[in-house]
Amino acid sequence: MRFALKLVSLSLMLMAALIGSAVASNATNATNASFDSWLVDLRAEAKSRGISDNVLDAALGGAKPIKRVIELDRKQPEFTMTFAQYLNKIVSDRRVRKAQEKLREHDKILTEISKKYGVQKRFIVTFWGVETNFGQYLGSFNVPHALATLAHDGRRSAYFRKELLNALKILEDGHIAPDKMKGSWAGAMGQSQFMPSSFLSYAVDWDGDGKRDIWGTKPDVFASTAYYLAKAGWRDDITWGRAVTVPTGFTLDGKNAKALADKKTKMKLNEWAKHGIRSKDGSALPTADLTARLVMPAGNDGPAFLVYSNFDSILDWNRSNYYALAIGHLSDQLR
Repeated sequence: MRFALKLVSLSLMLMAALIGSAVASNATNATNASFDSWLVDLRAEAKSRGISDNVLDAALGGAKPIKRVIELDRKQPEFTMTFAQYLNKIVSDRRVRKAQEKLREHDKILTEISKKYGVQKRFIVTFWGVETNFGQYLGSFNVPHALATLAHDGRRSAYFRKELLNALKILEDGHIAPDKMKGSWAGAMGQSQFMPSSFLSYAVDWDGDGKRDIWGTKPDVFASTAYYLAKAGWRDDITWGRAVTVPTGFTLDGKNAKALADKKTKMKLNEWAKHGIRSKDGSALPTADLTARLVMPAGNDGPAFLVYSNFDSILDWNRSNYYALAIGHLSDQLR
């Protein structure tokens, strides 16, 4: 009897698995059919914008929704690292040493680019290091296929449809071959991790070969990074900011330091100094005529920073205070 019951149980489990597999298969088939229909419309729009059949076939031929892309978009991990943990990860001793080596290795071309665009060499190298570990990790996803997946998905379809059409234009213009257009699951590309729209606006053909190659040509990567920052308002006569100490019990107009940071209250450095703010090492703040605001990534009990306009230019690249502070800290190691 027990053996018979086990056979029945195994049969039921096998039947459930087969039904589940059939349901999943039908859902996949339906998704693919919907995607194929959507792709017909996308191709028509792309052709109306001057994209050739050759590029469309090479970029999107055989494209199917990428399940992993949807998973990553749906299940982006909740950010739980403390600022200290994040900083230790991004500005590791190993990365600092490598950044110093790269700064020396590419000094000549970096000097030329820095002079043209007004962005200090150390910041160009810093962005390169933080984004792709100096070109080592560019992402492994086929960018047109990943963007098509997200554009069809519906959650942010308008945005990703626009980026897909931009990616197709990049291919039409011959900057990269379709099978070489690799990047992140969300479509960020090359050693500078530009979205296609950023590529079209800021990528630079520094070596003059007719291609803005942010994947394999380092001078193009460096110049593109510098041009982006220049257009974001970068100043090469100032740095990003500095670590400071805030007096115990500090208040200004009834607001504590964290409240002022949250409101992005801006004052001249001499005004902050009058209220007891000093450099982290205890020395007086610089006397330069600069406007600054407080950033306190870990609240009132954590580190404090006075940041300048270049910090906001970093935020134009990536809206995270953690990211911008990591860029600042790594760049300080390259002075």
